[in-house]
Amino acid sequence: MSDTARTLYGALFDDAALFPPGNAPLGEAIPAHRDHLASRRAPYVGPFLVADARLAELRAVLSREDGDHAALALVVTVPGGAQGVAAAVDAVRADPALTLAGVEVASAPGAAAATADTVVRALADEADAYVEVARGAGAAADVAALAGTGAHAKFRTGGLTPQAHPDEAELAALMAAAVTAGVAFKCTAGLHHAVRHTTGEGFEQHGFLNVLLATHTLLTSGDRTEAARDLADRDGPALAARAGALTVTEAARIRSRFRSFGTCSIAEPLEDLLVLGALHT
Repeated sequence: MSDTARTLYGALFDDAALFPPGNAPLGEAIPAHRDHLASRRAPYVGPFLVADARLAELRAVLSREDGDHAALALVVTVPGGAQGVAAAVDAVRADPALTLAGVEVASAPGAAAATADTVVRALADEADAYVEVARGAGAAADVAALAGTGAHAKFRTGGLTPQAHPDEAELAALMAAAVTAGVAFKCTAGLHHAVRHTTGEGFEQHGFLNVLLATHTLLTSGDRTEAARDLADRDGPALAARAGALTVTEAARIRSRFRSFGTCSIAEPLEDLLVLGALHT
């Protein structure tokens, strides 16, 4: 693996096995996550994601495990908003089988800065704070409002309906707002493959390789129209060649902005990179 590939794809894939469309049972998802971390996939694997409503179930499963295991690095999603953050953080802190890597909180339109303040205060620099920015006319302003708060942005890039998938212009605008404001971001849902594609259900899904390269475009030229073209590009070999031509410094700069994304499969996106020749193991 080249230094550029190690930098560009390292810890890029947060393990969202519990979430749709995977919906893996906890009793299967946790051992599978540990298997990833013990395999050659380990350099690419981020924390394990769980919704706050399932923390009690998760802790019960862990309490029944046999043998010694390293503490599970956990990112907790709080879709109900900032009022649920304190309880989620306390639940993780109370369990020595867990270590808190991050908290992701949904925000109402216009409330991103206030949500960030609540999350950052609850975490006290212990873990990463992400605010899921509500889509709509005020989304870019909400992203900009996160500058200087200590929180990062989270963009929803897919779901179970066509409308849940933002088009390339909408996503490019959100990414441009983040880059301009100096706000790091992650994505959730819909980034199941490396390259932009149409699913069997007719969903237009973004590729994570497209997002990486669109981030590079915004960092170098700031051209939102060009970034939207990057997001729309379906030429996998050409995208892989562009990624392979990046320097380590460029890759690190990209990842300082695009931090990670949640995927219900760790193997699937890595297989895409191998097929494209973007990754060699």
